[in-house]
Amino acid sequence: MRTERLTRLQARRIALAAQGFRDQRHATPTMRTFDRTMTRLGVLQIDSVNVLQRAHFMPLWSRMGPYDVGLLRRAAERRPRRIVEYWAHVAAYMPVDLWPHMRHRMRHYRERGHDWVAIRHDDALVASLLAEVRELGPSTARDLDNGLPRTRTQWGWNWSESKKALEYLFAAGELAVAGRNAQFERVYDLPERVLPAHVLDMPEPTDDEAHQELVRRAAISHGVGTEQCLRDYYRLEPEQSQAAVRALVESGELLPVRIEGWHRPAYLHGEAPLPRPVRARALLSPFDPLVFERARTQALFGFRYRIEIYVPAAKRVHGYYVLPFLLGDGLVARVDLKSDRSRRALRVAAAHAEQGAPAETAAELAAELWALAGWLGLDDVVVARVGDLAPTLAAAVDASDR
Repeated sequence: MRTERLTRLQARRIALAAQGFRDQRHATPTMRTFDRTMTRLGVLQIDSVNVLQRAHFMPLWSRMGPYDVGLLRRAAERRPRRIVEYWAHVAAYMPVDLWPHMRHRMRHYRERGHDWVAIRHDDALVASLLAEVRELGPSTARDLDNGLPRTRTQWGWNWSESKKALEYLFAAGELAVAGRNAQFERVYDLPERVLPAHVLDMPEPTDDEAHQELVRRAAISHGVGTEQCLRDYYRLEPEQSQAAVRALVESGELLPVRIEGWHRPAYLHGEAPLPRPVRARALLSPFDPLVFERARTQALFGFRYRIEIYVPAAKRVHGYYVLPFLLGDGLVARVDLKSDRSRRALRVAAAHAEQGAPAETAAELAAELWALAGWLGLDDVVVARVGDLAPTLAAAVDASDR
């Protein structure tokens, strides 16, 4: 019988095991390795920032080690597609079999619009674009713009009316994403030409069934977490996740537990293992599922983590694009990283150790940085003398086998 109380260390190890950090890395990751990892993760958040490597590639590397990024592109863009893009967390890749469980969200967007794309569209334009995609096949917004004027209505965006309408059709499930082009633009197509037929033929679950499945999968990926943790994974509304948690507790799939130092009730997935010490070593993207919910990261690891991309340089504490470093079962350091592609170097702009970081932190981090540089096709690792860990890390990088 499972305990009703967990120490913070036990909860941390459960979470790490659920996220795949106890899986043995394959010498040459294959599509089978990808499938195993993606099943554990459930979502790969997509982000356009490319200062190091695009966000959706990084969680796979953190768990699988150096892999051919073509695996992800094949899984997302070639038949039989294994993953598809949708608003699963935010913009994210998800397993194709989650598509039916997102139809309640698609209906919501169809009726009310998306936060970024209002419902008030030119109906004729929407219908015309849908017809054009049906006739032309996979298309970007630029392919379909036909010189339509663009407006700059919010910072960072310059969307044409065609782009806005296409995003509405995507959120509403009338279009799917067939892939991304070299400019990282979405390529839209009809769902029946993107998703496997057996997925489209699956019966649509009720809203309650869909909410329960999303919470169930969040619990599998988290291992243990509060209702708020489970809600955030697939961005449900509070009333949706609360009802789903109650139903899964009643069915025995979730077990209520108390975690040391946590002030809110938590829920353990019924099949989550309570592992022995985790011997992981990984750099984590700011958008990695292990850390993308910052309150959970602090509760589990005692690691206060904020992304500082939008913070003025003079006010940044740790840097622009900072990755936590996982060693064993703790987050022991953080490094501000940049791929200097012109000079073929991985640049460490700053390196900071956490309180209580073990003596081997610099050496283990140096080895991981060299592995990351190799995977990114970079020839050197250059450490700036910024941060309390930087001098020791620079020496370890110089001493490491490459």
